[in-house]
Amino acid sequence: MKNHPAITSLSLLSSTLLISTTTNIVSSAWIDEDTPESLRTTKSLVDGSTYHLVMSDEFNVPHRTFKDGHDPTWTALDKSDDDYSASGGGSLHFYNSSMVTTTPDGMLTIQSILDETTWTHLDIVEKEMVSKTTYFKSGMIQSWNKFCFTGGIIEVDVILPGEPDIGGLWPAMWLLGNLGRATYEASTNNLWPWSYDKCDRKKQDSQSISACNKANHFGLNKEQGRGATEIDILELMGGDSGGKALPATEPPIMLPYADMTLQVAPGIPDNRPQSGSQPVRSVDHSHSGYATSVAQNWYDNLTVAGNTSLNPFFYGTYLGETKKGEPVQRSKKQAFQADAVGAMKQLVPEHFKTPHTFRVEWQPGRGGRLDWFTKSYKMVDENGKVFHMEGDGKGQDWEHSLHIPDFALDEAMGSKIPEEPSYIIFNTAISSTWAFPYNVPDWCPKCYDCYNPKCQCSFNPGFCSMMKTGKVAMKIDSVRVYQSRDDSAHDGNPHTVGCDPVEFPTREYIKGFEYRYMRNPPFVWEDKHPLKDVQNGGGSCEVDADCGGGGVETEEVDEDWEMPGTKTMEEVLDLDAKRGTGGGEGSIREEQSPLAHLKDDESKNKIQPKVRRLAENGSDETEEESTLDKPPVSSESVVDTKKHATVLSNPERLPKGQCVSATNVGLFGIPTAPRQQCKCNEGYTGPKCLSIDKHDDKAGAEALKKNIDFLFTHKANPYLTKFHIMFGGILAGVFLVFLVVDNVIKSRRK
Repeated sequence: MKNHPAITSLSLLSSTLLISTTTNIVSSAWIDEDTPESLRTTKSLVDGSTYHLVMSDEFNVPHRTFKDGHDPTWTALDKSDDDYSASGGGSLHFYNSSMVTTTPDGMLTIQSILDETTWTHLDIVEKEMVSKTTYFKSGMIQSWNKFCFTGGIIEVDVILPGEPDIGGLWPAMWLLGNLGRATYEASTNNLWPWSYDKCDRKKQDSQSISACNKANHFGLNKEQGRGATEIDILELMGGDSGGKALPATEPPIMLPYADMTLQVAPGIPDNRPQSGSQPVRSVDHSHSGYATSVAQNWYDNLTVAGNTSLNPFFYGTYLGETKKGEPVQRSKKQAFQADAVGAMKQLVPEHFKTPHTFRVEWQPGRGGRLDWFTKSYKMVDENGKVFHMEGDGKGQDWEHSLHIPDFALDEAMGSKIPEEPSYIIFNTAISSTWAFPYNVPDWCPKCYDCYNPKCQCSFNPGFCSMMKTGKVAMKIDSVRVYQSRDDSAHDGNPHTVGCDPVEFPTREYIKGFEYRYMRNPPFVWEDKHPLKDVQNGGGSCEVDADCGGGGVETEEVDEDWEMPGTKTMEEVLDLDAKRGTGGGEGSIREEQSPLAHLKDDESKNKIQPKVRRLAENGSDETEEESTLDKPPVSSESVVDTKKHATVLSNPERLPKGQCVSATNVGLFGIPTAPRQQCKCNEGYTGPKCLSIDKHDDKAGAEALKKNIDFLFTHKANPYLTKFHIMFGGILAGVFLVFLVVDNVIKSRRK
């Protein structure tokens, strides 16, 4: 019997899908050619198994640009940050792609400066055009819908921006599920930060893509709960706690510190821990037998080590019914609680001066885990007390800072360790709800212009002076992602690379709701799609070196190089000399500020001399004294013997491009005057050919389905509507009438 072409195609598709689900990891499509061979493998610090490099960016090539359409891996945003609400507070910056570049010292630099941006947009409530102004520019770079991965190890070498004792900056390194695009709130509404794959009719309205959904519109899998999950590698909380430990931190933690957090929904709805205190784990009784305290609901089996404490200042966000004027709308039935499960890690001034490595091991899905690691080394004082020295750039021992097992999430709310294809985000925000003064006096106008003397009461002392230097920038030396090739060697589900895996597709959904992933007016008018195609050459040039013709190895690193706009302290007019004091109500974020929980005499808003201890209270408890379960990792420090890559690029590689004379076609087809522009050699792209032409080397779910699609393929039950039945009935009726008429005609001829 000869096979029907459709059946043959379907069999081929099934085989292809089978191959795609068993062969998870790309070979080297996303790996930077400057990554040394010695750094192309690593070992898990939990189970000791070998992981292979699947993505890296060393940022060694200077002058790279990341504007939309300039780079195949990264996109720097040009838009306002929509992280605001009608209840007050929110973002004070405008993201500008010119704030993100690579510098001659081999760093990705995200600069934050004082610069005014004004635009006009439509107020959908008042139905009128309104003007909005921000007084800060900063940068966000993301690999959304370009490079995504699910599970593995990510390492980032970073120098944190600003000064450690001046609050006001919000730098972050994080992962977000590809179904949501950071700062595009229409794309994340009721998707962030859901990690829940059970059908619960009471939660269905709050989770846009629920496991209760029987049909799989826009390429999604039926009966599969989805979300825009968030894993925070690091968020900086800067500032000054007056040399005193913050309350309820165990061991004691001072400002500044790093938040390491899993944001997850659904969250615990009742009897939650109170901000400013650790979760109550036991019930106390009076002498008469009455309960004086009640055990609170929170996640068990969370483990911290070293100079790390469970974070008592932020347990999550309640996303309630929205008000008029907010960027998105959410009804009362769609409201839900999201949890922040995380810890706070002590930082020291050296984190703001030299690169430090932060590492997350992510085993996705049921049975998985999340583990954060930082660098330190053990020391013993004269009394024999062991503590961790960290942040001085000398520590090479990995410290297991935080451990979150999947069963802790499952037992609490039925959620799970994220397994969404996720992309990488680096940014520095400036928000009045993060590390800003929480006790602004009533007479303060709450304005945020550093050049307006009346606004100085809204900032922390020294913040405006710091910003006026033009030297504020987060610098990232490298980012590397490793994955396991042996699914049996690690917990959780298999590791994958790609934004559109068959098990968790995203491409068709994003195309179906493109408007949610695009900028709002007036910026949207020039956008046809969420992302532009990457430009291959065409940038202006004078010599081949402008197009990467000589490679970075021919460029000398200027030790005195400074970012554009940099000023010396002598050139800066200090408007921070005087500052009012007093109290006032803050936003939800401000009430969660750790300084809000200090006594009044401990939280004066004034600059004080710093006497910092380097993690003396880090690890002084014995195993018997500890109230937390130990993680599944050796208590001994793991020494990292690898050396970092040098700034110089690979001298063996070919030039990236060349500067050529080109004639473009102008109006009415008339050739324009010839000009010099870059022409990229094979393997390189971007306007000036400075980026490696990276891309997935394996087809995703949408590509696999393009050549074959049937009515009954991947449909629910199958997917038949009344129209299908009616149309089929009409066709059947016409066919029967044709048969009757044909038989009558034949009988008359006989």
